[in-house]
Amino acid sequence: MEILQIVVVILILFCIIKPLGTYMYHIYAGAPAKADRFFGKLEAGIYRLAGLQDRPGMTWKRYAISLLLVNAILMIFGFLVVFMQGIWANPTGLKGLDPTLAFNTVISFMTNTNLQHYSGETALTNMTQMIFITMMMFTSAASGISVAIAFIRGITSKGQTLGNFYEDFTRTITRLLLPFSFVLAIVLVGLAVPQTLASSQTLTTLEGVKQTLALGPVASLEAIKHLGTNGGGFFGANSAHPFENPTPITNVLEMLAMWCIPASLTYTYGRFAKNQKQGWVIFFAMFVLFIVFLGLIFMSEKAGNPVLTGLGVSNAQGSMEGKEMRFGLGGSTLFSTITTAATTGSVNNMHDTLTPLGGMGTLALMMLNVVFGGDGVGLINMLMYAMLGVFLCGLLIGRTPEFLGRKIEPREMKLITLTLLVHPIIILVPTAVALLTTLGTEAISNPGFHGMTQVLYEFTSSAANNGSGFEGLQDDTPFWNLTTGIVMFLGRYASIVLLLAVAGSMTAKSFIPETIGTFRTDNGLFTGILVMVVLIIGALTFLPVLVLGPIAESLTL
Repeated sequence: MEILQIVVVILILFCIIKPLGTYMYHIYAGAPAKADRFFGKLEAGIYRLAGLQDRPGMTWKRYAISLLLVNAILMIFGFLVVFMQGIWANPTGLKGLDPTLAFNTVISFMTNTNLQHYSGETALTNMTQMIFITMMMFTSAASGISVAIAFIRGITSKGQTLGNFYEDFTRTITRLLLPFSFVLAIVLVGLAVPQTLASSQTLTTLEGVKQTLALGPVASLEAIKHLGTNGGGFFGANSAHPFENPTPITNVLEMLAMWCIPASLTYTYGRFAKNQKQGWVIFFAMFVLFIVFLGLIFMSEKAGNPVLTGLGVSNAQGSMEGKEMRFGLGGSTLFSTITTAATTGSVNNMHDTLTPLGGMGTLALMMLNVVFGGDGVGLINMLMYAMLGVFLCGLLIGRTPEFLGRKIEPREMKLITLTLLVHPIIILVPTAVALLTTLGTEAISNPGFHGMTQVLYEFTSSAANNGSGFEGLQDDTPFWNLTTGIVMFLGRYASIVLLLAVAGSMTAKSFIPETIGTFRTDNGLFTGILVMVVLIIGALTFLPVLVLGPIAESLTL
C-alpha cells in the first residue's frame, strides 16, 4: 500500500510535466501567446510603473547585476519589516526580531532557503508573514527560474544575449507563480487549511480547558511555499502541523506542488533546445538518482530502529518516530525525499528522528543539489554536470568536446570547476569550524555521531538553499544565525553568477554543425554517463564526512 501511494504520486507527476513544461516554454520563448490578452495588460502597467518600456536583451554581466540589485533592495526592505514589526500592525504585541536573527531570516527567504531559526506563529505577526515572508517566496522563486531560463537561452539560442531579467522576473510572477498559487490556495482552503486575518482563536476543549490556537493566512503561504520550492512554515512544525497539511490529500498536493516546476523545466529546456530528447535525458538522470535515494530512505525507515528490534519491540509499519500517522511511512518518506531533492525544505516529519541511513539519504540529495533542485537551480546545476560529462568524454576519445553545437573550452571548465568547489567548501569548512568551537558544539542536543550529523545537516541545508533541519540543533544563537546566513548567501549567489558567466561564454560561440563524430547527448548512454559523473564527484567530495556522521552512527546501533 505504501509503495502504491508513492507510485501514484510519481505517475501524476509524469502527467504534469509535458503540459506545464510547454506552458513555461511559451512564457519565455518570446512568441505571441493567447495569455498575452490578459497578462500583457497587467505586465504593461508594471513596466510603465517601473520605467521599463524598453527591455533590451542583456549580457550575462548585466543580467547578473540586475538580479543582484533587485534582490539587494528586497533584502533591505525585508530587514526593515522584521526588525521593526513591533511598531506597526501588531495586535499580538510581538517585538521585532533580534538583529542577527533578522539578518539570518532575510538572507534565508531571499535566497529561497527559508531556514527558520524561529517559530512562525510565535515570532512573526500575520502582517509580517504576508508582506515579507509570502512576498519573498514569490520573488526568490522568480529569481531562480529567471536564471534557469537565461542559462537555457545561453546554451541553446543563436542570439548574443540571455534575455532581459526584469521581463523574465515579471513574467514568472504574473504568468506562473501567482495564478498557480491562487488556484492551489483555493483548493487548500476547501481542504480545511485556514485562510484568515485573525491571529488566533480561543476554544474550550472537551475537558473544559481553554486553548488558544494560532491562525492566519496559512493557505496562501502554503501554496507559494511549495510551488516556489521555498519551504518556510507558517507554524514551527511546518507541514507536519495539521493546519498546514491536514490530510493525506493535501500531503499529495503539496508534494506535487514542490516537484512539478523543477521537473517540468527539463521539458521546457528540451523545447528551447529544439530536441525534446535533450530534456528527457536531463529528467531521467535526475529521476534515476531520485529513485535511488528514495529507495534508501524508504527501506531504512521501513526496517525500523535496530536497537528496538534487538529488544524484541517490532513495528510492522517501520520507524514511525517523528512521523504523522495520517501520512504513514510512504507519505512521510516520499515527502522527505522530494523536499530535499527539490531543495524545498518543507517537512511533514522530523528529519532529526530519521534512521541514520534515512537521514543520510536526505543529506546526500542536498549535497548533490542536482536531483530536480529548487525552482530553476537544480536544472542549471545538472546542465553544468552535463557539460562536465561531455568534457570528460571528449578527453577520453581525443576530440574537442561539444555541447548543443558549441565547443566547451578551458574558460567554461574553469568556471564550472569553481562552481563545483564552492558548494563543498561552504559546507565542510563551516562544519569543521562549528565542531572545533564551543559556539558550535554547545548547540548539539545529541552528542556523538548524531551530533556531528546535526551540524553537517544545518550547513548542507543552508548551502543547498534547502532550509530543512535536524531540529534538535539549538540554532537560534548569533553564531548559527551569522554563519548559516553567510553560507546561504554564498550558496545562492556565487553559483548563480558563475553559471551565468558560463551561459554568457557559450552564447558568444559559433555553432558547429553536427557530424558523424559528434558525441551524442540525447540518448540513454549519456543519461548513464551523467548519473555516474554526479555520483562519482559527489562521493569523492562528501563520502568521508558521511562516514564520520550517519554511516558511523548506523554501524554503532
